Amino acid sequence: MKNSTARTSVLLAALTLLMTACTQSNNPTATNTSPTGTASVAGGIPIGVALAQTSNVALLGQEGIQGAKIAEKYFNDKGGVDGTPIKLVVQDTGGEESGAINAFNILINQNKVVGIVGPTLSQQAFSADPIAERAKVPVIAASNTAKGIPEIGDYISRVSAPVSIVAPNSIKAALKLNPKIKRVAVFYAQNDAFSKSETEIFQQVVKDQKLDLVTVQKFQTSDTDFQAQATNAINLKPDLIIISGLAADGGNLVRQLRELGYQGIIVGGNGFNTSNIFAVCQARCNGVLVAQAYSPEHPNEINKTFRSTYLEQFKKEPPQFSAQGFTAVQVFVEALKEVDKKSDIAKMPLEQLRTELNKQLLVGKYDTPLGQISFTPVGDVVQSQFYVAQLKVDPDGKNGKFVSVK
Repeated sequence: MKNSTARTSVLLAALTLLMTACTQSNNPTATNTSPTGTASVAGGIPIGVALAQTSNVALLGQEGIQGAKIAEKYFNDKGGVDGTPIKLVVQDTGGEESGAINAFNILINQNKVVGIVGPTLSQQAFSADPIAERAKVPVIAASNTAKGIPEIGDYISRVSAPVSIVAPNSIKAALKLNPKIKRVAVFYAQNDAFSKSETEIFQQVVKDQKLDLVTVQKFQTSDTDFQAQATNAINLKPDLIIISGLAADGGNLVRQLRELGYQGIIVGGNGFNTSNIFAVCQARCNGVLVAQAYSPEHPNEINKTFRSTYLEQFKKEPPQFSAQGFTAVQVFVEALKEVDKKSDIAKMPLEQLRTELNKQLLVGKYDTPLGQISFTPVGDVVQSQFYVAQLKVDPDGKNGKFVSVK
């Protein structure tokens, strides 16, 4: 059994469930929260996708949905699960915890999904995942990298590598580019659980590398004006600036730092791993370093297919969040196939299918666009290959790409 490291979030989620139950008891049309009967898979096996389609978080969530939909077609073209197609059921989480909680409740209780991919943010996961845990519905996080996500419960796992493993690579790459780096300024979004978790890792690496942390500047993911924080940092003459935030706020911060005259190296966190960031900071993005858990150049066959499909549809290289969205759906599909080999899932009670699916996905090994992955007993992804990319943008700021740093 897993030991939860997010007891406060679990309690909040439990209160949310209690209030939902009270509301439903006064609403005769509300869906019963206890699934009964066999799984309804005749029209397709329903897999929930709870990712942001609106708010500033949509820059990340939409890419995850793109990858998931490519996976849906890819595996259905290969026969689905013993001839039965999978059917993605997408619910918009927005950027707030309440949106993720609502999306999870709908997917679990109304859509009767066998499992859920999502939510977009770690902040949302700490509130919504306990709902799935209580309902015994497997969740695969495709973009939650904060500390403690898999430990939320037995039914929570992730294909997004933890920030503690990925983030240090970008600082090491910066030191290779400029071995004279000594003074470091750090920025982070204080209202986002992932950003707070990531900045702790970044700051520890700065100390481990014997660098001087000259300032730590805080902001909100909803901020658009960073003039005060940027000016304060620049006045301290940092050689390196590290930013933990999302694409919209982080991109605007990069742009304003450059406009105010900062010319040193900038390292962006996992929130920068989206091609949508180019529209935010445009030419000012050029040169930013980002650690990645995915490379379009990974040579296995499934990534070649994924990459070519994405390029054909979107006319650009697939970003990390799309690859992770594809991978999360792939894990569900391959685990469902294994469950079906043992017992016909069409005849299996929904509660039992969810439980058997969760058990199976944790013991499988998968050849994915991310490379070979598996899971620890607690549900964390085991992945061996990681990368660092540098953002390269055309002078006019209209087109950009992630270029691997060797």
